[in-house]
Amino acid sequence: MQTVQLGNSHLNVSKICLGTMTWGEQNTEAEAHSQLDYAIERGINFIDTAEMYPVMPRAETQGSTERYIGSWLKKSGLRDKVVIATKAAGPNANVSWIRGGRARNFDAANLKAAVDASLQRLQIEHIDLYQLHWPSRNAPIFGNNSFNPQHDRECVAIEDTLAALGQLVKEGKIGAIGVSNETCWGVNEFIKQAELQGLPRIASIQNLYNLTARHYETSLLDETCYRENVSLLAYSPLAFGQLTGKYHDNPKAHGRLTIFPPNWSPRYLRSGVLEAVACYTKLARANGLTPTQLALGWCYSRWFVASTIIGATNLDQLKQNIDALEVQLPKEVIQACDAIHARITNPGQ
Repeated sequence: MQTVQLGNSHLNVSKICLGTMTWGEQNTEAEAHSQLDYAIERGINFIDTAEMYPVMPRAETQGSTERYIGSWLKKSGLRDKVVIATKAAGPNANVSWIRGGRARNFDAANLKAAVDASLQRLQIEHIDLYQLHWPSRNAPIFGNNSFNPQHDRECVAIEDTLAALGQLVKEGKIGAIGVSNETCWGVNEFIKQAELQGLPRIASIQNLYNLTARHYETSLLDETCYRENVSLLAYSPLAFGQLTGKYHDNPKAHGRLTIFPPNWSPRYLRSGVLEAVACYTKLARANGLTPTQLALGWCYSRWFVASTIIGATNLDQLKQNIDALEVQLPKEVIQACDAIHARITNPGQ
């Protein structure tokens, strides 16, 4: 398994990252441990989680994912073999139970509380990569395609957030820092403030990227992150399972898009997404590939993707997702993907 350096950090991570957002909701603790064991066997050293997980977010299950990872780390004794990444939840009235109901934001008190709680659940003393799950400020994320200044809200200044993270780095509680669901402006502002204030520099950005959502390429984020040495961690490479083709074949197939309410992930149910998925599924099968191989092969082959975050609810899915790393997409297939994208541009963004 190839490894890459995250930004200017000391972290070297596998090209595939094990995503964990289903653990505690769709997966048991034993199943989570089995996935971790298998991932390590296949050369994956990078595990991503969040204080909010699992999804759908619920007060009854919040933190279970980190707890499952923590019990595995204690049982396996492999802490030194893996890079642990987790995330702090930003402002969101829909997850009011996190951190005891206190206003969640990226000020010093909240970040300290979030880090301490994650460390306890993970049963570790140091988080390798600590990420801000979404911006404190108003920004177009989670299916919102345009910025609306009328939605501006009170937020924590980026330099204040960086100062708080810098203190946690000094205390040895966290190592590298990263952002998630960020914009081009946000990345530039984090870098500018780090340089102006002598504060920690972001090493990574965890953003949506898949065949139905290639906004990263067209928002100048690819150039910005390349020139500023910020590594992309691509999440949702299978578009919540749509790009596996299973919902195309059977709209009632068991999975996130059928067991959770439709309003939880409406972007993956848009007509444009369904049309694009039909095209990519047909393209894959016409070329002797599974839709999963096409979708993951696409992400694995992109020059700007440092690591692709894959999730699975069973070991067979996990094996298929890892095996797709060996797929070499022919030039003609890549051109066909671009042609579909040109006709149906970013329906899942």
